[in-house]
Amino acid sequence: MLVGAGARGAADEVIRVADLLGAGVAKALLGKDVLPDDLPFVTGAIGLLGTRPSWTLMQECDTLLMVGTSFPYSEFLPKEGQARGVQIDLDGRMLGVRYPTELNLVGDSAATLRALAPLLLRKEDRGWRSRIENEVDQWWQLVERRAMNDADPVNPQRVFWELSPRLPEGVILTADSGSVANWYARDIKIRPGMRASLSGNLATMGPALPYAIAAKMCYPDRPVIAMAGDGAMQMNGLNELITIARYWKQWTDPRLIILVLNNRDLNLVTWEQRVLAGDPKFEASQDLPDFPYARFAESLGLAGVRVNRPDQVGPAWDELLAANRPGLFEAYLDPNVAPIPPHISMEQAKNFLSSIFKGDAEALGFVKRVAKDVAAGYIPAKK
Repeated sequence: MLVGAGARGAADEVIRVADLLGAGVAKALLGKDVLPDDLPFVTGAIGLLGTRPSWTLMQECDTLLMVGTSFPYSEFLPKEGQARGVQIDLDGRMLGVRYPTELNLVGDSAATLRALAPLLLRKEDRGWRSRIENEVDQWWQLVERRAMNDADPVNPQRVFWELSPRLPEGVILTADSGSVANWYARDIKIRPGMRASLSGNLATMGPALPYAIAAKMCYPDRPVIAMAGDGAMQMNGLNELITIARYWKQWTDPRLIILVLNNRDLNLVTWEQRVLAGDPKFEASQDLPDFPYARFAESLGLAGVRVNRPDQVGPAWDELLAANRPGLFEAYLDPNVAPIPPHISMEQAKNFLSSIFKGDAEALGFVKRVAKDVAAGYIPAKK
């Protein structure tokens, strides 16, 4: 199964149908909060920002049931002819657009699944479900090992991994586009009652803070955490801090925390140049000036914490989550930790090597970091 934002509010129905079918469930990124990530059959995100279990789910399934999603990247769906397709969507114009489906159902996700469930026979062979659940378990162990890898100075994956178990109940999460979306997609475990969103097309820089402020205005009694890259912060985020400083005293729960990934780089574009085009980093367009984000927040009367050692990450989250005012978490990060996709094609591997041979100034650093993250996939989990 693949669910998207259109399945929000249909969690119980999705879980019931997935159990009947013996299916695993992947989530389009806008549907990250549809199902909690502690369910053993939920494989997480799909696509370039997705997980290895989601890749397996799509590449080896024999039937695909899409619910409330218009996920546009068809290369991450089953190959045409591999799987039979069924789709449920409120908008009939989206049916059969992404994948050649045989049965299209127009309607609300929850209501349609409730009507569909009595017509389904429970699959007794649970071998496929068991395999997916095992891969999900192994995936979360791999994500943790990667988060704990050394970096210079701080591994961005660790910042998100340490946040995940500390997320307050009912939190609203917003994320920027860029490499921040990778770590948000893979390292954050959603629990019931949480809400989360980002730019649906993954190309709009700067939405994290405006989304967070809008969420806080609508739900002043709920904690909100915005996750932004330093490029977006320099484009519009610094101005949004002024807005927060003006209005936060009106909120019942004052907690609005802004995470800034300070890696001095337009990071995802840099990695796209390396992996998709085979070009080295072009410093003239990719380097960003360093900026004291935490100190700037403090100048506005907000809380500010700057982290440049891995042992500071957890305590910094604890401090800001306990603060009586909005705060900014400035993570001074290693830009050479790669957002590794769930599957690397031969062309991507060739391009990656090409960027090295063309003289990428950061080649030594990112080769070491990539090697560590790849190696983490072959290290047995500790019992």
